[in-house]
Amino acid sequence: MPVLHTSAVMIHGFQSRHHTFSFGSWKLTAAKTHIMKSVDVEKLADELHMPSLLGMMFGDNVLRIEHGSGFGIEFNATDGLKCVNNYQGMLKVACVEEWQESRTEGEHSKEVVKSYDWTYTTDYKGTLLGDCLKLKVVPVPDHTDTEKLKVREHIKFFEEVLLFEDELHDHGASSFSVKIGVMPSSFFCCCGFS
Repeated sequence: MPVLHTSAVMIHGFQSRHHTFSFGSWKLTAAKTHIMKSVDVEKLADELHMPSLLGMMFGDNVLRIEHGSGFGIEFNATDGLKCVNNYQGMLKVACVEEWQESRTEGEHSKEVVKSYDWTYTTDYKGTLLGDCLKLKVVPVPDHTDTEKLKVREHIKFFEEVLLFEDELHDHGASSFSVKIGVMPSSFFCCCGFS
């Protein structure tokens, strides 16, 4: 029988939430808390060799899926940022050439201080848990079984955990989150940008 436990704590005026949901041999943990302090963000940027980090970094937010036999997968912001390619090519917004042409006198406007992916695009797919077990990750078809998704089932548990978000220097917004839905027959988890 599924069991849901919820706790909430006030930290720096923000109510953090911690959910655990157990069903069968599985235990899900979703923690949502406040944005990281700027000191911690700067330290993390140095560790990851990034010139700057996002506007909103949720360093303590996590979604963890654990099996009773000791293996699982976890989604967290720090590991997600480790997969950002911060050494390759500079992305440019559509209007960059017009902007540079309107500022021909100033050479400093054409300088790139340090090239990095300022959209923080990541190919992060989670962090495997269970060091003592030999886990083998195998490729699966690139399509989702949409017929299975069309089946109407009662959703016993749903959670979305935001890992990081940025306003992209006024060129839109980027956020990276992970979602999980638990139905009687299965669970579905996805992570990605929006």
